[in-house]
Amino acid sequence: METILLLVHVEPDGALAKPALEALTAARSVQESIPGSSLALGLVGNDAAAAATRIGSCGAARFLAISGPGFALPRYASDAAAAEALCRAVEPTLVMAPATSRWSRCLAGVTQRLNGRIDTHATGVGVDGGELTVTRWYYRQRMEAAVRRSHRPWFILVDPGCHQPWAGAAADVPVEALHFDLPEAARRTSFLEFREPQADQQTIRPDAALLFVAGAGWTKKQPDGKTHVEEAARLILDFVQKTQSSLGSSKSLVDLSGEGQAVLPFLTHMNQIGQTGSTPRHPKGLSTCCHGEEPHVVGWRFVTERRAVNLDPNCGWALGKADVLYVADAFEVLTQLLTLV
Repeated sequence: METILLLVHVEPDGALAKPALEALTAARSVQESIPGSSLALGLVGNDAAAAATRIGSCGAARFLAISGPGFALPRYASDAAAAEALCRAVEPTLVMAPATSRWSRCLAGVTQRLNGRIDTHATGVGVDGGELTVTRWYYRQRMEAAVRRSHRPWFILVDPGCHQPWAGAAADVPVEALHFDLPEAARRTSFLEFREPQADQQTIRPDAALLFVAGAGWTKKQPDGKTHVEEAARLILDFVQKTQSSLGSSKSLVDLSGEGQAVLPFLTHMNQIGQTGSTPRHPKGLSTCCHGEEPHVVGWRFVTERRAVNLDPNCGWALGKADVLYVADAFEVLTQLLTLV
């Protein structure tokens, strides 16, 4: 039997983000799999009590909220204090939360305060052989491990994109409001502003339906014996903006700037996917001018439909790694695609 506490933070507009609803699905599945277990919801935000209505029919036994302007925005001191207060109020054996930057930043510290144990980047949480089991990837998504712990409390950060978002009906529920003063460290910190790129500069879109990946071949010499980096940059950026796809890159292309070679000006290490980069979960992926070696394909593990464009019919993508391979010039393919979008 487990006493489960799910921690979620309320967005500035009062809504609950998709990762929070995905973590709720994971928490409910654990509660339903272990007889006699109970589920409590802990909400943190400017008006956390109002957000409880959005998930009122989830079946939780308790709804607790810590509200106020001091908890509206992410800050280590206030978030850690709120999470600790919620844990002490519920006394859970299992604490779950979405692996957002906000919870990932503070929950390790909360675990230390409560003498608990924590596992991050959980891709699955369930019951196997009567024991609670967490699955997660190691070694850049090459090895999957099943983790079990007897120590309690056990904190688990659930990776986004691994569960279906909970989609139950809204319902009015009684909410227990917890009140306490902000710690001194939080009162010394003030929020100034959000800074984000303009819409036409944004290239990383985790929720996009398509992942477009550019490889180092875009900056190499073309059939005319010359490089066409400026044309490549224009084609790629136009395609990404018009399709609202997310832009990824191979490590070799991102690292070219350190080798003194011409680079695509809008690419950073944040765009990198593969063995040493991120592992996206887009429904579809289109790779262009990439060789498709194993380190790069590792980053496509959760992409459902894989397609590639490459002039070499014997490239890595052709060897069983792509669902469809277009043997063509990526410059010509994108030029034609841009006339259709």
